[in-house]
Amino acid sequence: MNYDLVIKNGTIVTATSTYSADIGLKGERIAAIGQQLTGHRLLDATGKMVTPGAVDIHVHMQMPIGNFTSADDFYSGTVAAAFGGTTSIIDFVERERPLTFLEAIAARRAQADPRVVIDYGLHMTLGPHEMDLLDQLPDAFAAGCISFKLYMAYDFCLSDSQMLRALQAVAAVDGLPVVHAENWDVICDLVAQNLAQSHTSPHWHPRSRPAIMEGEATGRVIDIANLAGTRIHIFHVSSPYAVLRISQAREAGQPVTGETCPQYLLLGQELFDRPGVEGALPVCSPPIRDKAAQDVLWSALGTGELQLVTTDHCPFTRAEKASGLDDYSRIPGGVPSVEMRFPALYTYGVFAGRITLNQWIDSCCTTPARLAGLTGKGDIQVGYDADLVIFDPQRTMRLSTETLHEQVDWTPYEGLTLRGWPAVTISRGEVIVEDDTFLGQPGRGRYAPRSFG
Repeated sequence: MNYDLVIKNGTIVTATSTYSADIGLKGERIAAIGQQLTGHRLLDATGKMVTPGAVDIHVHMQMPIGNFTSADDFYSGTVAAAFGGTTSIIDFVERERPLTFLEAIAARRAQADPRVVIDYGLHMTLGPHEMDLLDQLPDAFAAGCISFKLYMAYDFCLSDSQMLRALQAVAAVDGLPVVHAENWDVICDLVAQNLAQSHTSPHWHPRSRPAIMEGEATGRVIDIANLAGTRIHIFHVSSPYAVLRISQAREAGQPVTGETCPQYLLLGQELFDRPGVEGALPVCSPPIRDKAAQDVLWSALGTGELQLVTTDHCPFTRAEKASGLDDYSRIPGGVPSVEMRFPALYTYGVFAGRITLNQWIDSCCTTPARLAGLTGKGDIQVGYDADLVIFDPQRTMRLSTETLHEQVDWTPYEGLTLRGWPAVTISRGEVIVEDDTFLGQPGRGRYAPRSFG
């Protein structure tokens, strides 16, 4: 058979195996994996790895926070993702009153559909104002919104009783609850204490959100989920105490998963001590912690105590970050990572000997796709979507605002040099990045069907 596109001479790397073979694509799908395949177009992957397209199930494109909106919209953010080898993302729906859940999903899709260049899905946020609308969860689930974001912080913060009700409702539709776990009462009191003592600089940000209280909140919501009879996924783990709570629950047989992010693996809390806006730039929540915490997170990835790496991509400009210099609690939180995540995990994970090649693919591609219900993605199998990356392990990339494509005027990874970078990114059979050139079009991405079948 003559295929539309054949990737030849590459080393295929999946979550479970590493081997040499050609891949034949027909339309949007992987049609064959074998030897000596022929096609209308050939891509030579000699000396390179062929991986599934990476999957990032935690991003915030054009997300409003107070008076600001995150700097990457659905076009710029998904272009940056594609350059970094990510071919699917999951973003969020935050319902505006008086919309129904279905109306809120439609409104968010109206923002995304004309702009995305890769496939995407949506988590539905359930805050205090959604407690009287939980009977609408089956409608949201049927519309493809099969995971639900629950906060233990900010204006979205749920009380323990509300958390129980929300988890019970999500369990009733067999959805996946995904949780921001921090102790908001303690945070608010520590912030108030610091400001009363004129402790206003970003130095106090991590000291207002203690690692031990992230662990407390993680354990508490895991216990509530156990009571509600539901699985649960913990977002953006930064604390060794949270790792311990997740590990203990899994050892007890509870269906709990956890993720961490590049900022927690690669950056240290000394960044908050830099003068002026430089100290404000890395503000995110939970906060970046110390080197000892980094070591625990890397170890947890290697042992499987944490199962995946996402980004929580939510960048703001330098000027927006500077707006909170007289009160660190008003600095808009979030950092840009959507482009560098996949290659950074190769450099600092695989190349550094912390995780294996197959664990790299599992944590960045296969487990995220499975966990989020992105059927036909995250693996290299016949019949799967042809979301693929030709990855050059020899190419070096120095990270800066000049080399990255995120729509923001800084990066927390300025000056880091990665060994290994995508040479080609393919989304549903279409080459969308090649030779450092974006070849796709806005709107070519799709709202992805999701299922926990």
